[in-house]
Amino acid sequence: HVQLVESGGGSVQPGGSLRPSCVRSKNISIEYSMAWFRQAPGKERDGIALIRSNSESTYVDSVKGRFTVSEDKAKNTLYLEMNNVEPDDTGMYFCAFQYGLRATMVTRSEWRYWGQGTQVTVS
Repeated sequence: HVQLVESGGGSVQPGGSLRPSCVRSKNISIEYSMAWFRQAPGKERDGIALIRSNSESTYVDSVKGRFTVSEDKAKNTLYLEMNNVEPDDTGMYFCAFQYGLRATMVTRSEWRYWGQGTQVTVS
């Protein structure tokens, strides 16, 4: 079983920066994928950034060039560097984990393990 704990959310002004993190409860020695999802008030939970154990990363268009997903494997920690944030970036940010390299940002049901979320407010 994998547990995920997010932190590092908060309130920030437009144009500012924030770096939420997600700590994974165990080291993983086989292929895996991790992702950040965002749920704005009254909206669906959508994937915004993904990284795999082979270092492949993917972003949705709305955050490309502004957000960077990275991982410190020694600390079992996933990060989301958020720069030049916009009011539309407001929402609850969740990290997700799945074994293997197949899970995508498109389908939430492909991800088995989720954190509890951390709130980001841009205003």
